[in-house]
Amino acid sequence: MKLAGTSHAGKLLLLRKCITILIEFLPALVYEEKNSSQAVAMHLSVLSPASPEAAHIVWLWNVCLYVCAFILAVVTISILYILVRYRKRDEAEPDQSTGNRTLEIAWTAVPIALVAVLFTLSVAIARTVNHPVDRPPDVIVTGHQWWWEIRYPQSKVTTANELHLPVGREMLIAVETADVIHDFWVPRLGRKIDAIPGRRNTVWIRATQPGEYQGACAEFCGAEHAWMRFAVVVESPAAYAAWLAHQAAPAARPVQGDAAEGARRFGELTCANCHNITGINAQKSYGPDLTHVASQETLAGERLRNTPENLTDWLRQPNIIKPNCFMPNLELSHRDLTVLTAFLETLR
Repeated sequence: MKLAGTSHAGKLLLLRKCITILIEFLPALVYEEKNSSQAVAMHLSVLSPASPEAAHIVWLWNVCLYVCAFILAVVTISILYILVRYRKRDEAEPDQSTGNRTLEIAWTAVPIALVAVLFTLSVAIARTVNHPVDRPPDVIVTGHQWWWEIRYPQSKVTTANELHLPVGREMLIAVETADVIHDFWVPRLGRKIDAIPGRRNTVWIRATQPGEYQGACAEFCGAEHAWMRFAVVVESPAAYAAWLAHQAAPAARPVQGDAAEGARRFGELTCANCHNITGINAQKSYGPDLTHVASQETLAGERLRNTPENLTDWLRQPNIIKPNCFMPNLELSHRDLTVLTAFLETLR
C-alpha cells in the first residue's frame, strides 16, 4: 500500500477504514477460532480427474508442463554451456562474429512450432470438453452473493449449495447469476465457467466415479467469496432418481410440539418473506429454498456442518458466522431459536 505523498487527513481516513474492517470481521475470527472443528474441510484437486472432461484438461496441462520443462532444460543447459565454453581465459579479444543464420532460424522456428502445437491441442480439447448444446439443460445453477441456487427444471426441484448428478450420464449444466459475476468450478469434474449477468453459459459434466466432490466460486464476487462453496454428490442412477423424487415432494407441516410452534413463528417473522418451503410457505425465493434443508450436509454455502447446534448458531448470528451476508439478524429470543430449529430440523 503506497502512502508516500498522502495527506495527514488521508492517512487518518485510511487508518479509520482499516480499523472499521478489523472491527467488522473480528467477531467472525473469534467465532472461527472457537468453532474450528465445525468448519467444513476443503480440498480442491485438479490433478485427480473423475470425469472425461476433467481428464482431457489434465492431459493438456501435462503436455504444457512437459513442453515448458523441455524449454527450461534447453535454456538452462545452453546458459551453463555458454558460461563454461566462452569464459574469459586470457586478455585476448574474443572473436567478433556477425551472426549465425542457421541458429537464428532454429530459435525462431522451434518456438513458433511449439506454440502452434499447443494452440492446436488447446482448440481440440476445448471442442471435446465443450461440444455444442443440442438440448435443454438438465440443471440450472444460479450464483447469488454468496450461495448457489440449483434447479432441476424437468423435476421442478430447487435446492441450494448441493448438486446431485447420476454417475455415467452426461449432464448439461446451465450457469447463470442473480447479481455479480461468479464462476462455477468443480476441479475434478470439469472446467471453469463464468456466470455473467444477463447471459446463460453452459458446461457438460459426465462423472465416472461415485462420490462427493467439492466446488467453489472461482471469480472474486465480494466479501464472502471464499465461503461461496458447494458440493457435488455423484450417485447411482437409481439413487439419483430416488433423491429427485424425495426432493420434489412437499414438506409436511408439523402439527404439535416445538416444531409446530416453529412453523407458525416462521410465517410470522420475516423468514417467510425470503425462503420458500413447498407445502408450507410456497412463494418466490430470495434466499435458499428450505423445503428439505435438514437433508443437506452443510449450511451457509459449506460454511458449517448441518447440525442442530450449528443451525441455531446460524439463526442467532448470521453476520458473525458469515460477515456481510444478506440474511438479517432478527435478534431472536431463546424460545424462537429453539422452536425454529425444531421446525427446520423436520424439513428432511
